[in-house]
Amino acid sequence: MTPPRPTAVIVLAAGEGTRMKSAMPKVLHTIGGRSLVHHAIAAARGIDPIHLEVVVRHERDLVAAHIAECDPDCLIADQDEIKGTGRAVECGLAALPADLTGTIVVTYGDVPLLTSETLREVLAAHEGASVAVTVVTSHISDPTGYGRIVRDADGSVARIVEQKDATDDERAITEVNSGIYAFEATLLTQALSGLGTDNAQGEKYLTDVVGVARAQGRAVAAYVLADVWQTEGVNDKIQLARLGAELNRRTVEVAMREGAIIRDPATTWIDTDVSIGRDTVIEPNVQLRGATTIGADCLIGPDTTLVDMEVGDGATVCRTQGSLSVVGPGATVGPWAYLRPGTELGAEAKIGTFVETKNANIGAGSKIPHLSYVGDATIGTGTNIGASSVFVNFDGVAKHRTTVGDHCRMGSDTMYVAPVTIGDGAYSGAGTVIRSDVPPGALVLTDAPQRVIEGWVAEHRPDTDAARAAAAAGAGAAGASERHTGDNEQETQR
Repeated sequence: MTPPRPTAVIVLAAGEGTRMKSAMPKVLHTIGGRSLVHHAIAAARGIDPIHLEVVVRHERDLVAAHIAECDPDCLIADQDEIKGTGRAVECGLAALPADLTGTIVVTYGDVPLLTSETLREVLAAHEGASVAVTVVTSHISDPTGYGRIVRDADGSVARIVEQKDATDDERAITEVNSGIYAFEATLLTQALSGLGTDNAQGEKYLTDVVGVARAQGRAVAAYVLADVWQTEGVNDKIQLARLGAELNRRTVEVAMREGAIIRDPATTWIDTDVSIGRDTVIEPNVQLRGATTIGADCLIGPDTTLVDMEVGDGATVCRTQGSLSVVGPGATVGPWAYLRPGTELGAEAKIGTFVETKNANIGAGSKIPHLSYVGDATIGTGTNIGASSVFVNFDGVAKHRTTVGDHCRMGSDTMYVAPVTIGDGAYSGAGTVIRSDVPPGALVLTDAPQRVIEGWVAEHRPDTDAARAAAAAGAGAAGASERHTGDNEQETQR
């Protein structure tokens, strides 16, 4: 059976969100790697509406630009100076075709845990019951601040009363309005046109549409949602954190159900758009952000943050900070590695302890074991970069690239002063500074003889700890020499 398709989904995102105490519009704050409004748009897109629209006002251009990045096909409608959710929906309808029929769903840009599955169920219930309005409700222990659902004796929805307009008896009701609706399009358009702002807040209430429907003898249904998290909005940064934690808990559980092994869910943070393959082990204190993709049979962590990363099957990434990089199948990274954007590590290759890479293509089987910086480089297959090496890529004006061939063996403390090319199979000695190209199979050295200037410390650094230690060592060596000479003399006399 084909699921019902709404004519339109209207997402309300016009509010300023003053309780956030932020220069940023409320709907642009993020949890799970997405903005609040992005979560709302994704949920709405999941039920395949003919029209998807977001109503904006506060910081209009900023919010609209962000929406275009999230969903380029999403329509934008502007709310005018008249306040209220009813006016917001009315402005949204004005930007849509005038002859709309079917079902219009209304949601909010600050309800990030609402799912497409729930919206689909609400839509099916609404159209299956052939009612004029379906309102999503929940029962909560403290309904303060919410609109209350007032029912008739037969249990049908009579009206929705806002907190400021409610009587004491109505305020005692624990069934509350989520603000999420399914409307018959024709009724919604007609009802909004006749609404005024004669109420405690001087606003055009969307909730008054329920009263209009009842006055016309039309049925109003309630869809009671047991999962109250899906209807909870963000009004301040405390709620933002609470909803972020709950979203992460759900995301981590989904990852485990799909085959990931997560050692400590309480210290693991996984963004909404992250994917993790089967039997991958996530150790404690791991953050997987953005569009990170982890293959199967990997070991990630502990103490690792990966942002917009791609990690191949069977790879190991330990105590690492990485972003916008690729780790090939079977490769190993860390501990204490830093992968900056543009790093591409080939299959079975290694980036070791205290290694930083940037804009570097490292071939299959190659190794950068420890204590090195590799920036703006191409390294072939099967090559070993010795410890404490630096790819010197910046001349003070521009960046330059270094190319190291296949199966090279580069000594510790080698400096690659770009641009240079090292041919296949080349070697370098420890402490080499490479300033020009090296042909294949060559050994490159910085050949400078060792110089020893005896007595330099005593002459240039007198009365220091170093001078005193050197003097003591010299005296000890002289005494040992005298004793050795005496022993030889005694041996001769015998």
